[in-house]
Amino acid sequence: MENIDEEVIDLIGKIKEKYNTQGQNFKSYLEGLLYQDYTNYWDYIAVDSLLTLQKPKTLIPDEVIFIIYHQITELYFKLALHEFEQISAKAKNMDVKFFTDRVKRINAYFNNLTHSFDIMVDGMEPEQFLKFRMSLLPASGFQSAQYRKIEMFATSFDRLVDKNKREELKDKSIEEQFKFIYWQAGATEAETGKKTLTLTKFEQKYGDEFLRIANQNVDLNLWAIYSSLSEVDKQNQNLIDELKKLDLNVNVNWPLMHYKSAVKYLQKPKEEVAATGGTNWQKYLPPRFQLRIFYPDLFTQEELANWGKF
Repeated sequence: MENIDEEVIDLIGKIKEKYNTQGQNFKSYLEGLLYQDYTNYWDYIAVDSLLTLQKPKTLIPDEVIFIIYHQITELYFKLALHEFEQISAKAKNMDVKFFTDRVKRINAYFNNLTHSFDIMVDGMEPEQFLKFRMSLLPASGFQSAQYRKIEMFATSFDRLVDKNKREELKDKSIEEQFKFIYWQAGATEAETGKKTLTLTKFEQKYGDEFLRIANQNVDLNLWAIYSSLSEVDKQNQNLIDELKKLDLNVNVNWPLMHYKSAVKYLQKPKEEVAATGGTNWQKYLPPRFQLRIFYPDLFTQEELANWGKF
């Protein structure tokens, strides 16, 4: 047997100490390592399972594009939530560099999403989309729970209230504010004002979870954490810039790409086709109508006046 160098011996000692500290038999784990097979990429990433997750409702080819892109979107949302959770976990002892770096990661995810949305805008034949979309009722991208969670991690809950009720309800309970959450306007029938089945089923599935997360995040959302920083850290320009980028990414850039897609597929010369699930996309998607702003105190009056227009 070749001589084992001191570095390897030291490493073995540390591993043994780790298992002994946890009351585990180091020798048994070492023996298990002997018989353990190598890790393969396709197993680690679960490629075979991943590639079977597309379940089209029709035989129309472009539906597969629609499904895969939305699955990619949800994975990016999961990455963003992973970063939000890391920030929240360190809220009481926040390091401004850590805070900035994690928000920067979230922005990178949204940048990729925004820049890739041409796949949705230009990557499908309108004729195919308008056919297979009818098989998806009442499902809608409106029902992305992860996107709503991102909003709740990003800002104080009162900023998500319908703009016409925001000031009136800013000091009310989250439960009261939730009754007037901004996104309801996006899934109500334009003529009657009644909730669509899309919205009803969405609230039935996620309503309680949303309220739980919103209440948990009262002091753990990004704005609350930023507000708790020292006056010196609050002036950190890198952090301010990343928070402003996040605000624009979530509330302007991402909705505008959806609006661009909706206009291409749903707006016709003499009529406007209702979105999947009956969502009121004409008034819901344009950021200038919602005026949803996570961090208004970080923007100039001119920037706020032109919100959603640039």
